[in-house]
Amino acid sequence: MTRTAIISDRRITGLSAAVIAELVAGVGPLWHERHQARLASRPRKRAVGAGAKHRLVFVDRLLATLVHLRHGVTHDVLAC
Repeated sequence: MTRTAIISDRRITGLSAAVIAELVAGVGPLWHERHQARLASRPRKRAVGAGAKHRLVFVDRLLATLVHLRHGVTHDVLAC
């Protein structure tokens, strides 16, 4: 299922597309700042660009969290 389909179907997340957009606009920058601060707070063990790559951007992480909280699905279901 695509991100657009998840956002447009209120039954999946329980929130309207407008509310999700507000969450992304409000929480997204805070999450990014916290993530960058966490990366900068510890000494680097690997070269820049090395290590695991994030496969989910913030919006996808937010949607996965909303679906998990609404339906209580397992991580295996969320992965699909």
